[in-house]
Amino acid sequence: MEKQGHKKKLIAIVGPTASGKTEISVKLAEKIGGEIISADSRLVYRDFNIGTAKPGIVEMRGIPHHMTDVADPGEVYTAGRYKKEAGELIKRISKPIIITGGTGFYVKALLEGLDMPEIGPDEDFRAKMKELGKEDLYKKLAREDPGMAEKLHYNDTFRIIRALEVKHLTGRPMSGLRAMSGPVYDVIYAGLNAADRDFLYERINRRVLKMIEKGLVNEVRELTGKYGKTVSLLNTLGYREICEHLDGVCSLEQAIEKIQKNTRNFAKRQLTWFRANGKIRWFHIDETSQDEITGTIAGLREK
Repeated sequence: MEKQGHKKKLIAIVGPTASGKTEISVKLAEKIGGEIISADSRLVYRDFNIGTAKPGIVEMRGIPHHMTDVADPGEVYTAGRYKKEAGELIKRISKPIIITGGTGFYVKALLEGLDMPEIGPDEDFRAKMKELGKEDLYKKLAREDPGMAEKLHYNDTFRIIRALEVKHLTGRPMSGLRAMSGPVYDVIYAGLNAADRDFLYERINRRVLKMIEKGLVNEVRELTGKYGKTVSLLNTLGYREICEHLDGVCSLEQAIEKIQKNTRNFAKRQLTWFRANGKIRWFHIDETSQDEITGTIAGLREK
């Protein structure tokens, strides 16, 4: 029970994809008797399993996991909705809480007080924006919301269109609508990375091959058959490239290479985002054992 006036203490385990966040989080939860709240923008979707490396029953090892499978792939799931729903969970859970994930925007919204108004989608506007090429989209964003253009990667068409949509619906740039209310929790941040970049990249490459072996192609067939080619599907690494393969745009081997390359680039962007948070204590997964990492984090919690 938290004392009145004291901030609730949380642990946040962040870092790039394939850095071992899930395993470390489960080990830590076992050690301190905790529960896990995911901070991953893809794990929120039902049936996004293999391509998102969503932990299964065996991997969870009986540890309660929250904020997975909370939306249908046809829905638009926003950071504002995540902040609200995850915040409600934090209020209800009495055990130690571990926030785990690589979606920096979700982490910032929930733990650092980033506020965004809830603004629904405009499907007609989105359809018009999708007709534009990447270059024209980015130029349009740079004109209408230069603040967001500085923050978003050229290839992040989903978030670029969302920023333009917000400007279209509200008449105000998204960068001007975002506000920081300040953190309401006492957070211990732990970041996972590798001292040797090639070590992380090799983990990424192996993970992609494992996804293929587990049936990623069939999963994409089932998802498109059940939901169609939704925005969430086409903006998810792995699913997008396999859709291209199934459409005859590229061979399976080419799709695999694309997934590996795009995931490595995504990991770079994740690290850039998280390195801006000076509160994160970093651990090198190629130099420190999982038991050492979990032991150190558990010790930090006791201080």
